[in-house]
Formats: sequence, C-alpha cells, structure tokens
Amino acid sequence: FLFLLAAVTDFWDGYLARKWGICSPFGAFLDPVADKIMVSTALILLSGTEGFWVALPAALILSREIAVSALREWMAGIGQRNSVAVGWSGKVKTTCQMVALIGLLGSRSVGGLLLKKFSLFLLMVAAGLTMSSGTQLFVAASPYLLDTTSAATVGSGGGVQPDES
Repeated sequence: FLFLLAAVTDFWDGYLARKWGICSPFGAFLDPVADKIMVSTALILLSGTEGFWVALPAALILSREIAVSALREWMAGIGQRNSVAVGWSGKVKTTCQMVALIGLLGSRSVGGLLLKKFSLFLLMVAAGLTMSSGTQLFVAASPYLLDTTSAATVGSGGGVQPDES
C-alpha cells in the first residue's frame, strides 16, 4: 500500500507542478531521485523474494539508471545536459516500472497469480523500455562521447580535465 501511495502522489505532484507551472530547481532534482530510490528499493526487495524473474529485469533497470545518471552528469559537465534530457520514453518506462511493481507488491497481499504473472510480464516490458530509452540517450550523446578532437580529455579520476598537449 505504501508503494502505491508513493507512486500516486509522485504522479500527481509532477502533473500538477507542470500544469500549474510551479516547478522548482529542488523539485526537478528531487523527483527523479525519489523515483529511483522507490523503484530500486522495491526491485531489490522483490529480487530477494521472487528470484530470477525479478532479479534479471532489476539488474538491467538498475544498471541503466546508474549508467544514464553518470552520462547526464558528464554531459552537464561539458555543457550538453539538454542533449540527454528526460523525454517521453523515460516517462513511459517509469510509469511501466511503477505499475509492474505495484502489481507485484499487490499480488503478494491479494495472492493473485494472474496479477503476479501480468506484473512480471510488465516488468520485462519495463526492462525493455528502460534499455531502449537508455540506448536512445547514449546514441544522442555519442558525438560527444566519441569526440577525439575535443580540447578536454577524461582524466583517470573520471572528471573532465584540460588537455595538456
């Protein structure tokens, strides 16, 4: 019930903030962080109880989220954050993840085998959408990632360092 409540309030918070034009920098930062914490916590806990069929999409989803977060941070560091902004496919994948997790968590309470099977299927769809939207972002960033003529190089610490040559 708590996950359902959090997902519904997250949806309405974002919807109303955009509709009423009351977005804040703090809200823009916190909303995706809260989404990732909610989803990753549910995936990790369900992986432990449900096994492989949750653990596999969980690994894909969490790996993508970490990689895209790092990509967005790097792109912001080179002034190209808008090239990897959140798009429609990201919102669809988040919605799909939330609905699948609500179904999986609900099936544990209600005991519905059909709900569990549908939710597992939806989680696999969510993992596919997650990988697809992540691929779109890396393709969009590829001109910058593959640029060998830039005046900056990536240092051993992972940060962008001025080219000393």
